[in-house]
Amino acid sequence: MEFDFATPVERRHPPEGDWPSQKWHRYGEDVLPLWVADMDFASPPAVIEALQARVAHGVFGYGQVPESLKQAVCDWSAEHYAWSIEPDWQLWLPGVVPALHLASLALTAPGDGVLTVTPIYPPFLRVAEHTGRMPQQAALRAPGAPGEPWRLDLEALEAAITPETRLLLWCQPHNPTGRVWTREELAGLAALVERHDLLVVSDELHCDLLLEEGARHTPLAAAFPALASRILTLWAPSKTFNLAGLTAACAVIPDAGLRRRFAAAAKGLQPDGNVLGLVAAEAAYRHGEPWRQALLETLREQRRRLVERVAHWPGVSMSAPESTYLAWLDLREAPALQGTEASPQRWLLEHVGVALSDGADFGWPGFVRLNFGTTAAQLEAALSRLDGVLKG
Repeated sequence: MEFDFATPVERRHPPEGDWPSQKWHRYGEDVLPLWVADMDFASPPAVIEALQARVAHGVFGYGQVPESLKQAVCDWSAEHYAWSIEPDWQLWLPGVVPALHLASLALTAPGDGVLTVTPIYPPFLRVAEHTGRMPQQAALRAPGAPGEPWRLDLEALEAAITPETRLLLWCQPHNPTGRVWTREELAGLAALVERHDLLVVSDELHCDLLLEEGARHTPLAAAFPALASRILTLWAPSKTFNLAGLTAACAVIPDAGLRRRFAAAAKGLQPDGNVLGLVAAEAAYRHGEPWRQALLETLREQRRRLVERVAHWPGVSMSAPESTYLAWLDLREAPALQGTEASPQRWLLEHVGVALSDGADFGWPGFVRLNFGTTAAQLEAALSRLDGVLKG
C-alpha cells in the first residue's frame, strides 16, 4: 500500500476550519516550525477510518478502556519487543507527562530525590518541583568528536545518587539525542538501580521509531526481568502514529503493588479515557504497521538529508539519531553565533525564521533540537534558510 508523506498538509490555514496548532501557530506566518515533537504527516488511514466510524455514532459519553485495546497492546508487545505482557498490567492515561507526575506522587514521599539524566525532554526536569520532591540530575557523556554518540555516564549517574534518591526517570530511546542504549549501558544501569534500591519510570515513547535497518526495541523491564517489579513502562501511539492531540498513553506495570499505588494516586487527578484516543490507539496498534514501515523509510531519508547538510555547517555538530524524528545539534561553536547574547534558538528564529527547540529547556544551553518529521519540501526550505547563516 502506498502512503503519502510528500504532499504538505495545510496546518496553519486548513481549508476545513480554524484548528489552531501548537506547532504552527506559536510563531508568525513567516516562520518554519521544526520544534515540538509533532509530525506534519496525516495519521494512518486505518486510524482515520476508525475515528470517522466512532464519530458517526454521535455519542461521546464517558468510556472505558476496551479489552480489545489491551489485547492489541499485548499482541504488539509480543510481536515487536518479544515481551509477553498481561492486559491487567496496563493503566491507560491522558499522556506520558501526567504519568511522570503521577509516578512521583505514587512512588515517592515529599523530600525524596527524583533523578534524571540530561539533556532530557523538558517535563522530566519539572516533575520533582511540581510534586514537592527533590530534583536531582546527572549529565550524559557528550560525544568526544563530531559524529560520535552520546553515552550514558554511569559514574556521573551514581555520583548524583544520595540516600534520598528514590525514583529514576529514564528515557529510551532517548529524547533529545536519539540514542538507542546498548545492552552494556543498560546492564550497568540495571545494576545501579538494584544496588541503590531505586524505582524506575521508563519513558519508551519513541520505541517504535528505531531508524537503523532491522533494529528491534527491548523494553527495560523485558531486558532485565529481575527488575520488572521496580519498573513502570510508559508507551503511547502518539509519536509513532502522530496522535498526540488525542491524549492516550499506557503505563505497563507488572508488579501488582506498584500498580495499585499508581492507580490510587491517579484517582481524581486525571480525566477518564478519551474515547477517540482509545479508538485511535487500537486502530494504530492493530492496523498501522504498514504505515509505520513507510514512515520509517521517509524518516531515514530525512535524516540522511539533514546529516549531509550539517556536515557543511562549520562549528555545528550532530550525532545522527538512531531513533525518533528529532536531531540534537550543538551550535556552541557556530561562527555566526559567536558574540551574541541570544540563545541559538532565539537567534535563528529572529534571523532566518526557523523555529527549533531551545537546548536550555533540556538542561543544555547552546544546543537546539530539530524536528525532521516533516515533508521533504518543508525540510529543504528550512535547511536552505539555515544554510544562509551556518554554511561555510
